[in-house]
Amino acid sequence: MSAHCQLTGSKPGFGNNISHSHRRTSRRFDPNIQRKRYWLPSEGRHVRLTLSAKAIKTVDAIGIEAAVARIRARGEKV
Repeated sequence: MSAHCQLTGSKPGFGNNISHSHRRTSRRFDPNIQRKRYWLPSEGRHVRLTLSAKAIKTVDAIGIEAAVARIRARGEKV
């Protein structure tokens, strides 16, 4: 799944477009997903993560080591 954040787990939401005549058609609300590369000092390598914009701010606040620990705790491979 491409529109999926590795840290927060956010996925697309689904809803309806509602026209002026009030007809409803299906639509997706995609999270703002970015691919970002971080240096992981404990392993001496770069890791490329698929993160939402909110998760990038979280990594800036808690640090990459703690973020990778959270991702691994969710059961995702890094």
